[in-house]
Amino acid sequence: MSDDPLHLPATAELATAADTAEFGARLAHLLVAGDLVILDGPLGAGKTAMTQGIASGLGVQGRVTSPTFVIAREHRPGARPHGLPPVALVHVDAYRLGMTGQSAVDELDALDLDTDLTDAVVVVEWGEGLVEKLTDGHVSVRLTRDPDSDVRRVTVSRVDSGADPRERR
Repeated sequence: MSDDPLHLPATAELATAADTAEFGARLAHLLVAGDLVILDGPLGAGKTAMTQGIASGLGVQGRVTSPTFVIAREHRPGARPHGLPPVALVHVDAYRLGMTGQSAVDELDALDLDTDLTDAVVVVEWGEGLVEKLTDGHVSVRLTRDPDSDVRRVTVSRVDSGADPRERR
């Protein structure tokens, strides 16, 4: 892996969880406040490791762990590498949304993520098909894992209305 930023769309084969986190750190170079990142993949594919890498690349404060039981965690901005502007991270695990008897959409609305999108990067695990409506575009990160070798494959692309979010920098 390299410390160079990614160019999207991007694909990679990631041999270890550390490689997955490093890829996330490189992806963070492209992210700005207002970006929505949707992580998709089966259990054990590396979604939390990817988020930990994104957090490292954003330079946010606090340890990043899976927010499965609390649904969402906010990490305050810190010193961002490479002199990029600091930005907060909101890490959401949508896996359990809808399990309380409320609809997943109602629970999502209660999280107020659209408000967070103004000044944070929002990363949502298990959010595909649910959170896209929060913004005009998002970054799609699809992870798969080879069950025989634990090698992960990642595909990252921007899905948006045509505006380049990097123009906001």
